[in-house]
Formats: sequence, structure tokens, C-alpha cells
Amino acid sequence: MAGERLVYLPLGGAGEVGMNMYLYGYGKPGKERFILVDAGVTFPDMDGTPGVDLIFPDIEWIADRAKQLDAIFITHAHEDHVGALGHLYGRLKAPVYARKFTAHIAALKMAEHGYDGSEITVVDKMPSQVQVGKFKVGFMPISHSIPESSGLVIDTPDGRVVHSGDFKIDLTPGVGEPFDPEAWAALAPVKALICDSTNVFSRHEGRSEATVGPNIVPLVREATGLVVATTFASNIARVKTLAQAGREAGRSICLMGRSMQRMVQAGTDTGVVKDFPPYILPEEARDVPRENLMILATGSQGERRAATAQLSRGKFLGISLREGDTVLFSSKTIPGNERSVGEIVNNFSELGVDVIDDKLADIHVSGHANRPDLEEMHRLLQPQILIPNHGEHRMLREHAKVGEANGIASVVAPNGTMVSLSGNRPEIVEFIETGRLYLDGSVQIGALDGVVRDRIRMALNGQAVIGILIDEDDEPLTDAWCELRGLPETGRSKAPLQDVLEEEVGQFLGRADAKTIADDDKLEEKIKRIVRQTSQNEIGKKPEVVVLISRLTA
Repeated sequence: MAGERLVYLPLGGAGEVGMNMYLYGYGKPGKERFILVDAGVTFPDMDGTPGVDLIFPDIEWIADRAKQLDAIFITHAHEDHVGALGHLYGRLKAPVYARKFTAHIAALKMAEHGYDGSEITVVDKMPSQVQVGKFKVGFMPISHSIPESSGLVIDTPDGRVVHSGDFKIDLTPGVGEPFDPEAWAALAPVKALICDSTNVFSRHEGRSEATVGPNIVPLVREATGLVVATTFASNIARVKTLAQAGREAGRSICLMGRSMQRMVQAGTDTGVVKDFPPYILPEEARDVPRENLMILATGSQGERRAATAQLSRGKFLGISLREGDTVLFSSKTIPGNERSVGEIVNNFSELGVDVIDDKLADIHVSGHANRPDLEEMHRLLQPQILIPNHGEHRMLREHAKVGEANGIASVVAPNGTMVSLSGNRPEIVEFIETGRLYLDGSVQIGALDGVVRDRIRMALNGQAVIGILIDEDDEPLTDAWCELRGLPETGRSKAPLQDVLEEEVGQFLGRADAKTIADDDKLEEKIKRIVRQTSQNEIGKKPEVVVLISRLTA
């Protein structure tokens, strides 16, 4: 219909790794009907988001247009694609479509927030497609590091769009469906390819999951003490590879960590994991001689409460590590997690435990396509338009250059960039406000609400609480009192900082005019200025200041 257009709008995952959420719309400008692809989380760090539990995309733009949202499609069950679904569903309330294993994990996420799972429809893979408004959407199996990963084939009035999802070209993935070049080539040519960009800077061909096992077996067989291996719990193929290596070396396998146990159980229940080696639980592992035991533990990214971190700090669930034991990190450290992983590795070193990671042995392969695989996907699908997604800005930009070099019209579209796919080239038609939501305890807060900002400022500068009591005649009744948090006890004057601040505030109250004493706002402002300036002189810092003014009434 004249005046209608096909648009793509990333809300998360474009310009960053994690927190994936993408909109596709069709219709007249401002009246489009939308589908949402994925609802993921990313994880906080103590430097930038202290105390925060999870981070979601800010969905205000589409939540304000929830009546225009017809469906949600989940490509696979990684946290950065499905982890926000239960948290945000109350504001979206559109039917959810996913394949069996992903739907199983999604239902568990929804159940944590009181939903019964009826919101989720299990769908079959291509050639089956779901009709949603002007879109026909099908799930195309693709190899990744979790079972039943799928790209989406989205047929529209303006042509076929393929949303790759996370993928690599792996013909022998171990668990899950192998990449099928012929099936993907049969989709070509396509109007647009929206494509994973994570490993665009890696110029060598990606390795198959099948190459990992033969490297792990001798490491486990030659180990003399207890062996612990950690990887992403969701990488069930790797978990199975590790378990098989342990069994081949004659060891009992113990799954340690709820997410590890939950993922293996989900894979077994849904039939995507077959013949997983027998395993025991931690309470049974205490009775197994350590030279006959291999633990598969959660926490490959340094999560403080996960099993690997707990083991590095001493005993966990009755199991402790000691000199001569071995820990395998069968994973790659996600950028930003280096410090926490390094701390765990150092803890193990102090215990005399040997740590082997992907730098020392070929015990990990990425779940994302390297540049040669990306170029192969371009060749198979023959897209007219390429829009890189799932990656930091530098990755998107590099991927766009690869596309243009091969004659594909490409554009860099970070979060909040609405792109029209209706023409012969992608056209940026609008920018919308995007951001982040924080799960802080049990409450969702906006990134601009000031809560985390104030927490960071208190962490950086410390806090001074000043209390004063004013009588019915607007006269200070007692001396000011001061309480300090996160500040040195003494400064340049060698006197207690608390006493110095109380004295300075007291002197100010003694000389302040009646008009200032009677006005809480003016009084608070002047006290804050005095405390900050005095602290700067004493300790070289200006703390966050809280002023408590209590007034007696007649």
C-alpha cells in the first residue's frame, strides 16, 4: 500500500554485546504494526553499576505503543536474548513464539514472575511460518552454543528479511542442529540481512565444537587430583563434551550450580540432549575420592556467588580444592569480566591449584561467526541490504565495511536508530531515545533516575550526615552533630574530621541571620557548602552531604 514502509529499530544489542532487543515494523509512519525479536539482559559491574542485579533495554518507546505490538519472537535461550522476558512482559503483553527448548527456558523465566506459560506458543522450524499481521515469521535452525538456536526468516510485503540471531557455521556442533548451507542458500536472494557481528575482527575460520573434546580428554586423564571445569551452563554441548571427557578418564561427574543442573535437565526434558553421561550431585561427590572426581561448575565469567568463585575462596558444599588439583576454564572471558575472573584465578594459584584456560590449551571455541563465516553467510543469502547487529559499535562499523566491500548496501544502526528497509538502500528515518533499565533488588529503575549515580558518587566521595535542631524561636537548640561514612577519621589539622565539621557548622549557625535560619532550603545549601569546602581543605575530597534539620513546634 502506498505510503507504508518496512522498518528496523534496535532497542538493545546494537552498539554493545548483550541486552538484545530488536523491533521490526510495517505500515504508515507512526502507525506501523510491530514484532519484537528477543528480550535480553546484560550484567552489571561494580565500577559502573554498583549494587545493580540486572540491566535491561529501556522499553518505554514500544511500551507506549504496546497496542501496536503483535508478537514477540525469541531466537534462542541465552540470557542476553531471553533473560528480560519475565521482567518486562507486563508492559508488552504480546504473544511469545519460540521453539521447544527455548520456550521451555522462557516459561521458567515467566513463571518467576507469576505467569503460567500460556503466553508462549511453541512453533516448529522452517518451512513452518507464523502469520502475524503483515509478517510471516519462520525459525531457521542455525548452529550456536546452545540448542535450537534459530535465525528468523521474516517475509514482508517489501521482501524477505533474515535476522541471523547468534550463529556460527558449525557442521558438527555436538548438541543442536548443524549448519545447513543448502537450506540457507535456498532462502536467497533476500531483501535484508540483519547479522551477528561479534567476531568480525577474527580473520581465521571458526572451529567446530567437535574439535574441543579431543583436547580436553588428555588434560583430564593426566590430572592427578580433583578436576574442576567451568563453562557457560547454557553451552550444553560443551557441558556434555566435558562430561564425556571426564567419564573417558574414569572419573565421576558432578554438576555444581543450579543453572548447570537446570540447563542439562531442560535439554533432557525437551529431547535436544541425548545420552548425557550419568552425573552425581554435590552431596554425593563428597564420598568420591578426589582423583576420581570431575566437577562441572558454573561461574566461568567470575560471578561472585557462582560455584567456581565459591570454590576459589575455600570450601563450597563440602568440597575444597588444594595443591595439585586442576581447574579448566573452557570458555572465553567476556570483555569487562577480566578483573573478576583474574581474581578467581589468583585465588586458585594461592591454593596451589593449576588453572588451564583457552590461552594455554585449545579447550574453547566461540559460538559466534568469524569474518570468513560472516562472508559465507553473505554469499549464501545474497542480501541487497546488510545491517550489522549484536556487537560493539566498532564491530558494527567493521562489518558494514565488509558488506560494502562486497557490494552490499550497508549501514551502521546502533540502538535507537530506525532504518527503513523499503528502498534499494537502507535509509535512517528517525532516532528515538533509548537507554537502560536497572533491576535494583526487586525494583526497576531508570538509568537517569539518579539512584545508581548517587551510589557511585557516595562510593567515590564518601558521605557526611549533618544534623541540627532548631527551637520554636528559630534558634539552634544544641550543637550540630556529624556522622561520617567512607571518609578518613582525621585530616591535615590532625584533629578528628567529625569534630572539625561540627565546629565549622556550629560557628556558621552562630553567625547566620534569622532569615537564613528560618529557611530550610537556604540553611541546607549553606551547610552543604561549608561541609564540602572544609572537607576539601582537610582531606582533599568533597563528600556527598545530607543535612537533617529538625524543628520544634510550640
